[in-house]
Amino acid sequence: MAEIQKVAVIGAGTMGNGIAQVLSHAGYKVAMMDIKQEFLDRGFESIKSSLAKMQEKGKVSVEQAARIIENIDGRLDIKSAAGDADLVIEAVPEELELKKDVFRQLDEICPAETILASNTSNCSITAIASATGRPEKVIGMHFSNPVPIMVGVELITGLDTSEDTLQTAKDVVIKINKEFWVAKDSPGFAGSRVLLLYINECFLILGEGIATAEDIDRNFKLALNHPMGPLELADLIGLDQLLHGLEYMNKEFGEKFLPSPLLKKLVSAGYYGRKTGRGVYKYS
Repeated sequence: MAEIQKVAVIGAGTMGNGIAQVLSHAGYKVAMMDIKQEFLDRGFESIKSSLAKMQEKGKVSVEQAARIIENIDGRLDIKSAAGDADLVIEAVPEELELKKDVFRQLDEICPAETILASNTSNCSITAIASATGRPEKVIGMHFSNPVPIMVGVELITGLDTSEDTLQTAKDVVIKINKEFWVAKDSPGFAGSRVLLLYINECFLILGEGIATAEDIDRNFKLALNHPMGPLELADLIGLDQLLHGLEYMNKEFGEKFLPSPLLKKLVSAGYYGRKTGRGVYKYS
């Protein structure tokens, strides 16, 4: 079984920079790669902001925060980032062909023993693995958002994912102080399939005027002990991403995943949630 020392993260967006942060915090040597310097800069700023909040709460010291940042190497070239990595975690947008293209490149440049993981929430791990010559070393590692705070990681096995690959992924999750559950490859897996369904139902309730957004969220927090209401969570995830996921699941499973008209209207207006300053709620 491979010993993981260096990890490359492909994509410095919300998920990618969060994954890089927790890996570095756990002592892994990390390379975080994106296609533009501005994307990398934004990723590092997000990490610094996250660590500043952790310092305020006494969860990391100033020295620890500095080491976490120093241990992440920003790269613009995928070969220099992943060419000597023991594990690569892809965190690019949820487009199957884009992910397959990334995995084709990784398969060419990474050593034969390197494990290739995808942070996808919807795309087929088996389909992604088909772009490589090492399908037994391809696995899904779907982190919960926001990564530095949430402890859950869904591990998804493709048709050919080996037991060694799964065990190595489990070991990494444990080392970064998170917990996992395992799902087989299927649209939406075990997590997103349920998440999309209940968030979409909340948009339908809101659109029908049955309850306000605040009261829908209050219901989940008070009655179900959720730390965040589903509509608050939707704004955090990004309404555009939710709509994309629902449209994909609608094609796979039919009418029960038909996107809410209100969700479609908000996305068409450019109201994606926290990242645009407005979604279900308004943000300053």
